[in-house]
Amino acid sequence: MIKLAYGALWVFVFSLPWEALTTSGGVAIVSRLTGMLALGLALAAALISGRVRRWHLLHTAALLFVIWVGFGLFIAHPQDIPRKFYTFIQLFLMLWMIWELAPSRSRQRGLLTAYVFGAYVAALATIVLSRREAGALHRFAAGGGDPNDLAMTLGLALPMAWYLGMTYRQPLLRWVCRAYLPVGLLAIGLTGSRGGMLASTVALAFVPLSMTKLSAGRMVTAIAMLGISGALAVAYVPKTIVERLSTTTTEVEDLSIGGRFKLWRAGMHVFAERPVVGYGTSTFKQAITPELGGMAQVAHNSYVSVLVEEGLVGFVLYALMFIAVFVAVLDLPPFERRFALVLMAALCVAMAPLTWEDHKPVWFILAALLGMAKARVEWTSRAVRQPRVLRVAPMGEPPVPARSFEPLARRGRAADRDLRG
Repeated sequence: MIKLAYGALWVFVFSLPWEALTTSGGVAIVSRLTGMLALGLALAAALISGRVRRWHLLHTAALLFVIWVGFGLFIAHPQDIPRKFYTFIQLFLMLWMIWELAPSRSRQRGLLTAYVFGAYVAALATIVLSRREAGALHRFAAGGGDPNDLAMTLGLALPMAWYLGMTYRQPLLRWVCRAYLPVGLLAIGLTGSRGGMLASTVALAFVPLSMTKLSAGRMVTAIAMLGISGALAVAYVPKTIVERLSTTTTEVEDLSIGGRFKLWRAGMHVFAERPVVGYGTSTFKQAITPELGGMAQVAHNSYVSVLVEEGLVGFVLYALMFIAVFVAVLDLPPFERRFALVLMAALCVAMAPLTWEDHKPVWFILAALLGMAKARVEWTSRAVRQPRVLRVAPMGEPPVPARSFEPLARRGRAADRDLRG
């Protein structure tokens, strides 16, 4: 049952980057169906086994955040429950599923692979769209989704792909993961997203950070992949998009940032009026309308959005989720710790220009990084606690492990190989 549930979870994660391709009426059909299937199987497996894993601080903070969001809605407008609240509930259930169904490093690596493969689908669909609609569109996004959302989604897969390409033993999987870099960067360039370009720059920092102990062959491979990525971007990204991306520095210096700065300033003004409880989820635009009128929009900044809608209490609980994961990944070995910290940094940058606090990639990355950290720590703890039991051997022969512990020893050696691989 658990294997079936994990398989459904793998397909669910695989569908996240390209869910816009199957969206109808605002509902991502594939991710919705696979998520419901995985949840049902996970609940059934938990009931049959009668065991659940002890929660981490991340899960406690996430649950308290969802409860606080519901409390704020009850105070602000109990008659109108927005879809965003139900999304938060679903995201919390996703955290729990990943925690329950992927306790090992190999399963967490499998989920990262699912996300990278899904990003491949979205990236290739965007490239095909650009070749087909080059004369009609100025920016490209598969499935007609938001180009900025897609750019961030694809950018977050960059360090995942490089990490997997460095850790998989199978040559085919290694090269498939490494090849995502030129494909993903080309698709990100075609979206014309300036925020996506910044997030991708942070994400690519993992490439040089991973070169500290590389062999000469792997060093050449890394440099070649980056060179190919740059050459593809120069050759195939339209000139109009390149000109748009070149205005990033000017936008920041002028405090314009695509018109977002006025939204953030208005948000901070209204936050001062209701700093503790906030205005309730999905009310940012309504809250700043008296100041901006017809120019009012959603926050285009996850942190400002949470601060205004959920108040200081909600913001602290939301930030605690990130802090919990940050502290957990510090226990990882150096290579994996660099990967986790770079991915978290890219995620934080990606959330700055977008209203992404209720987006699946954010919560998936938090769950995956925590799963990686705890899988390593728990395996190490078991290895340290396990006593060495010896049985008496004939005189002149060395003592040998007791036969009853041979299966455990074999499992330990297999886990050790998995950690090294």
